[in-house]
Amino acid sequence: MNDRAMLSPDSLARIDREVAKYPAEQKQSAVMSALIVAQDEKGWLSTGTMDYVAQVLGMPPVAVYEVASFYGMYNLAPGGTHKLTICTCLPCGLQGSLEAADHLKRKLGIGFGETTPDGWFTLKEGECMGACAMAPVVLVNNKRMCDFMTHDKLDALLAELSKKG
Repeated sequence: MNDRAMLSPDSLARIDREVAKYPAEQKQSAVMSALIVAQDEKGWLSTGTMDYVAQVLGMPPVAVYEVASFYGMYNLAPGGTHKLTICTCLPCGLQGSLEAADHLKRKLGIGFGETTPDGWFTLKEGECMGACAMAPVVLVNNKRMCDFMTHDKLDALLAELSKKG
């Protein structure tokens, strides 16, 4: 597979910058960053995309699959335009995240791991995001953390994201 078009030149340059952070013989250490770059471009990680990342990093595809399937930040199937991940671990649950999750489920009409029929939102249940003191916490597309999410703030977030493509 010598298809340099699997990822854009910009994405390949970003991966090269991540690889450069490690000794040449340990470029596979950039696998997590490379997967994020690939996911940012493709929206999710297909087997073909993960195979390509493995080729770029000179590692067995199964090693890339192991990383991608272990961490919840990777999308192994197509999802909505906006992925909302809410932490439901015990400390956050005690501070209202379970009620916030129920509110999102009602507003979106979906459960965890589901996507709205219009393809706009995917709702995910997350593990600790390291922000227990700011719960409920919602992570938007693995990039933006929203904290102290009351029902009103959740409604405002949904309205804001509904306006963006």
